[in-house]
Amino acid sequence: MSMAAIRMSFSWVDRDPRRPLRPMSDDRRTAFAEGEAILYRLFDVGYEIHLDAVADLLAPITTERAGPGRGEAQAIQIANPPVTARLGSEHIEVGGVRHQADVSARIFDFGVVSLRISIPCPGPTWPSFVALGCRLESIAGMPAFFGVQLEKLLGRIGAAIERPGVASVTEDYTVFRLPRVLGDDGSELSLATLRDDELVQLLLGERRTLSPATRQELLPHRFSYGLDDLVIPTWTSALIVEPVSEDTDIQYVLEFANAQLLELRVYDALLDAELPRMYDRITRSRSRPTLLWRRFGPLLQDLQMLVADSTEIVERAENSLKVTDDVYLSRVYASAIDIFRGRAWRRSIDRKLTIIRETYEMLNAESLALRGETMELVIVLLITVELVLGIVRR
Repeated sequence: MSMAAIRMSFSWVDRDPRRPLRPMSDDRRTAFAEGEAILYRLFDVGYEIHLDAVADLLAPITTERAGPGRGEAQAIQIANPPVTARLGSEHIEVGGVRHQADVSARIFDFGVVSLRISIPCPGPTWPSFVALGCRLESIAGMPAFFGVQLEKLLGRIGAAIERPGVASVTEDYTVFRLPRVLGDDGSELSLATLRDDELVQLLLGERRTLSPATRQELLPHRFSYGLDDLVIPTWTSALIVEPVSEDTDIQYVLEFANAQLLELRVYDALLDAELPRMYDRITRSRSRPTLLWRRFGPLLQDLQMLVADSTEIVERAENSLKVTDDVYLSRVYASAIDIFRGRAWRRSIDRKLTIIRETYEMLNAESLALRGETMELVIVLLITVELVLGIVRR
């Protein structure tokens, strides 16, 4: 499918008259210089991706393996930086206006591919930018677009993927990035003028008036390194106000956190599906006519492999980025992990792995007991045979 054929179903300044946005006074109406909405879709495509091979396979596409560039980025250690590649650009028609959107990918060694499309937003008013956030979920054609881009990319890097296979679980995220907030007269406004209800509309698409407690829960973190920048991460999106166009470190750590979240979700779903199958296999193994001590042999091998693979990939994903000090970037990253419930996903995986390990130990103990009983029976039979032969010889 050509991206030119995909039409977006909203306008930058269009409003729904049935549910109008909350009116603002003239001094609250703001306009932004060149900004962008970056749509991410992350896929798990295999057990491991060999990044050195990826860089070779993508040539002559320009690739890089840089990490965060800020001075305080020394608090973040990335043993195997992901490969970033620009995949080209597509003309997208948005509300009757054609935009040239950049398409790129970031490829992680633990099996995740992050596809990104950056839609430029030249100078919209603040209400229209809020309307943009409210309408992103209704964009038509984006799943098909990302599917086509993924298929093309995997066609090029497939040889670098170990045990390839695209998981059904995906992760979506949106970043709204702006260089600064300007008033209608061109003067720069304080970032403190952005109200919670406006931010909830933009980042969560929520038009109802929320209680202060709910707003606090939905917007738990705000970060500013200086007076002219701001980061507000949420579960599904983030607002980044950053005057330095080359500084993409915040997007980097948010994307990394989403990649780790996807890996946890994929293996949690895998273990969810494996538990019922494990119980069915135990039932079938008990009724299978075979040597008693070998009836669980194949199942024990599979359970052992499942635990080893799950533990290794989850540990690799979690340890791919380490935070050493509590400075700005690491606080943003830690807050993203907290918002994404990363620790809850890990606890869920650990509980399921514990069930599988305990089942393995139970079946293994049962197999050993059956083997011991069988050996005892053989010994008794041998002694009986020897006694009978002794009597017969007399």
